[in-house]
Amino acid sequence: MHQLAKDIGLVDAIDRNLHLLTIHLPYHESDHVLNFAFNALAGGECMQDMELRRNDPGFLDALGAQRIPDPTTAGDFCRRFDEPAINALQDVFDDIRIRLWKQQPTDFFAQARIEADGSLVGTTGECKQGMDFSYDGTCGYHPLLISLANTREVLRIVNRPGNRPSHEGAAHALDQAIATCRRAGFRKILLRGDSDFSQTKHLDGWDDQDVEFIFGYDNVPSLVAQVETSDLVWQPLTRPARYEVATTPRQRPTNIKDAIVVQRGYETLRLKNEDVAHIVYRPVACNREYRMVVVRKNISKEQGGMWLYDEFRYFFYITNDWKSTPEEIVFSANDRCHQENLIQQLKNGLYALKSPLNTLESNWAYMVMTALAWNMKGWAALRLPESGRWAEKYRAEKLWLLGLEFKAFLNVMVTIPCQLVRQARQTTLRILSYHVHLSTFIRLANTLNC
Repeated sequence: MHQLAKDIGLVDAIDRNLHLLTIHLPYHESDHVLNFAFNALAGGECMQDMELRRNDPGFLDALGAQRIPDPTTAGDFCRRFDEPAINALQDVFDDIRIRLWKQQPTDFFAQARIEADGSLVGTTGECKQGMDFSYDGTCGYHPLLISLANTREVLRIVNRPGNRPSHEGAAHALDQAIATCRRAGFRKILLRGDSDFSQTKHLDGWDDQDVEFIFGYDNVPSLVAQVETSDLVWQPLTRPARYEVATTPRQRPTNIKDAIVVQRGYETLRLKNEDVAHIVYRPVACNREYRMVVVRKNISKEQGGMWLYDEFRYFFYITNDWKSTPEEIVFSANDRCHQENLIQQLKNGLYALKSPLNTLESNWAYMVMTALAWNMKGWAALRLPESGRWAEKYRAEKLWLLGLEFKAFLNVMVTIPCQLVRQARQTTLRILSYHVHLSTFIRLANTLNC
């Protein structure tokens, strides 16, 4: 991974564009930034785990380093950041990813699917500047995450106090992500988000830029009344199977939970069917009309196995896509749930969404630098070539590597048993065991001239 950082120009770009240290003795800015990423890539769960790394001869020899920053020095580096410095660092990451994207085949640039979401980061601290109480009583921060669904990269992280709404600052962050994808050469751009991100005052601007969007929309009474009074043509919404059965279908086991619900007379809701339709709708803050796709869920309320009554519930999606079918719009909006998996990886896989420091900006810098480990996983996959007689196999390996969870990535690509041999002018790592994905690892190493 260190060779990858040098190969894609990340080390030089950080030192050239990020200026936080007056004297570079013994560390440069890139040493500090990569120290956070490598701590996560080595399985570290907190800043204190850097102490294990700096006292590990194998870790230092593999990096070719005599020393790395300790946790105290790393914390001091985080406190040197202000908002312009954090944005400068994220701009460096954008330049690097554009360079890697341009190495991909032509079909990679068909459409960039940009997604936005927020996540609460709680803390038990009491003296952290910028912390606040959220709607559910969690005290801490509420970072905004902008990601690219194509590669699952984190494009932007914006840290905010815990009481700020999800959409605050999202339009500006999305515009930055759009600019990055435009520079890379994506032919189409799609924005996706839940109802918190349907910022109607920005929809006309994105539509003018030929940017497509699919946002959830609030279930307001006036909109529900319009749907119920309109003569809509409802079509059944049939969702595809979650997976294909590779062998023969198995009999579903007895539903123990459902039997308990019936026996004890609990109330329960059961989905009977779904229908979909669309209407033309103009939000108050917009100067033009857009397409509103409506999902109507027919829900049966039961108690103790006895039917009580049926009710309809409506879900809305606003979009400027007039060509796709309503079903395709709904499935595309639901596909955004993969970002929830990304957030969980950042929280519980590499522990990037934490607040170990004492200010909003320093914790923001910690999140950005630790999340770099996740992006480097994606960049390693993008760096793999997919040409030659085995092009289809190599493309499948690339997609597999992009979709790996962080812990699985560490197990198959990082924590490989090796014998480390220091010689006069080089360090040799002799792989001591084999697994089925080692060929991908070796192909990446050969690509990077390791």
